[in-house]
Amino acid sequence: MSVDPSSIPNFGGQPKKQAPAQQGQPGQPGKPAGPVIPDQNLVKQLLEQMKLKFVVDKEGDLAAPWEKFRTYFMFRGEKEQQIFSVRTFYDRPHGIEDKARLLEVIDDWNRRTLWPKVYTHTNDDGTVRMIGEAQMLIGTGVALEHFVSSTVSWVRASIEFDKWLVETLGLTKDAEEGAGDGKPSEDG
Repeated sequence: MSVDPSSIPNFGGQPKKQAPAQQGQPGQPGKPAGPVIPDQNLVKQLLEQMKLKFVVDKEGDLAAPWEKFRTYFMFRGEKEQQIFSVRTFYDRPHGIEDKARLLEVIDDWNRRTLWPKVYTHTNDDGTVRMIGEAQMLIGTGVALEHFVSSTVSWVRASIEFDKWLVETLGLTKDAEEGAGDGKPSEDG
């Protein structure tokens, strides 16, 4: 099973060249393709076609790193209950005193958008970080086109959330100066 590059949605940017319409599996023109059970190899192909760098972590999950966050592509569960999860860990630390404001802001995001659903995690040292997540039940199979378009949309929405958060919280100055990245400044 492979990803047809023409099935990757184009959300702006350069228009894609349209490939001839392909319905069904090879040798069965006009018939819809049957469901597939996605796996890590399919996600790797999709990430390669999206020109995204990725690594496999020590738990065996795929991760695509960005400057201020990491997006993981995970398969959990058994057989018919298997779930595909796209989970983004936003690395920008926030103080515990900011948690109430963060919850207000992400509640607004969660009300207005479908994904990722975002929540906070408070570390033992009191720093608060955000996590975004979207999931799909895949154990009984899904249409390849649905899997591809959902995964692409989730990745792009994760990127958009980070941009939206920077704008909403007024972190633009921090982003430009490199402050707020958890590292002490040179000035002391």
